[in-house]
Amino acid sequence: MTTQTDTYLPGDHPDMKPPVSTTGVIGWLRTNLFQSYANSALTLLTAYILYLYIPPMIEWLFIDAVWSGENREPCDVEGSGACWAFIDSRFSQFMYGFYPQELHWRPNAAGILLILLMIPLFIESFSKKWFLGAFILFVYPFIAYVLIHGGMFGLEEVGTNKWGGLMLTLLLSGVGIVASLPIGIVLALGRRSEMPIVKSVCVVYIEFWRGVPLITVLFMSSVMLPLFFSEGMDFDKLLRAMIGIIMFQSAYMAEVVRGGLQAIPKGQYEAAEALGLSFWKSMGLIILPQALKLVIPGIVNTFIALFKDTTLVLIIGLFDLLAIIQQANSDSSWLGFDTEGYIFAALVFWIFCFGMSRYSIALEEKLHTGHKR
Repeated sequence: MTTQTDTYLPGDHPDMKPPVSTTGVIGWLRTNLFQSYANSALTLLTAYILYLYIPPMIEWLFIDAVWSGENREPCDVEGSGACWAFIDSRFSQFMYGFYPQELHWRPNAAGILLILLMIPLFIESFSKKWFLGAFILFVYPFIAYVLIHGGMFGLEEVGTNKWGGLMLTLLLSGVGIVASLPIGIVLALGRRSEMPIVKSVCVVYIEFWRGVPLITVLFMSSVMLPLFFSEGMDFDKLLRAMIGIIMFQSAYMAEVVRGGLQAIPKGQYEAAEALGLSFWKSMGLIILPQALKLVIPGIVNTFIALFKDTTLVLIIGLFDLLAIIQQANSDSSWLGFDTEGYIFAALVFWIFCFGMSRYSIALEEKLHTGHKR
């Protein structure tokens, strides 16, 4: 007579309590940090390095830091840490550039209005999302332009040469993100088209803009393009930069979308044809929703790259957040505090990029229909 003996992993036997060394904090440490001699050595080495650098960093950033002050005198005291008084004194300029301080309420109002308009889009029970989305895309830009630029309805005009800081960064990246996605979709569809002329035009466009650095595009749009205008014709520098960014980014977006289209099984196309749907209906109702869902990580990655690439507009004389900070670092009254300025810029960029990344993950989970492994 033979008896079958079941084997259990440590701690899994139904009649025995798991050993203390395999559960709780101790079990996690043994499994993840001290699993072997090599892992233990690396863990101890990492802990030692963190011990050397983290406490002094915290002390410099927070404990000994100077948080406010009208000038640099408190920061020059021996033993003082980070001079956040520099950020505090220039905070308004970092946010709005050279925009008149008494008119800051106008870009603030435009930003608050956008937030209020977008809140209903995240409410599941809201039934007018298409109408509200169309309003944000086609009507809100005009309202925001009137508020920020002025010159109408009794509002004082503020030229784009005074726009700057984080406001300009968000404006350039927002316009680039909103405009490049639909253009990229059209280019991706055109590149997969069976019509030779359409396909050739899209291929040439995509390969040309992907092969040219963005800094060259901005330089051409700002310096070279005006040479082809007739005498007396003025074309706003900010608008030229926006067009250059949109054309450049749409080429990258097209390739991301094309990857999603190629991932759709051929049976989906055949099913659309069997239903008698036209090309545009099959794309809009069946193919594109699936393709865009598959490439959400790639799309958001392109958005994040665009958000960071806006710092290149400095070459054409536009002062975004990073450019304003660099300009402030050259102020003789605040020399020597470059580190604090760049840390602040890095923190701001990280907050927005991390926010886009987390929203991408949430959107993937919401639209998950079986593709996730």
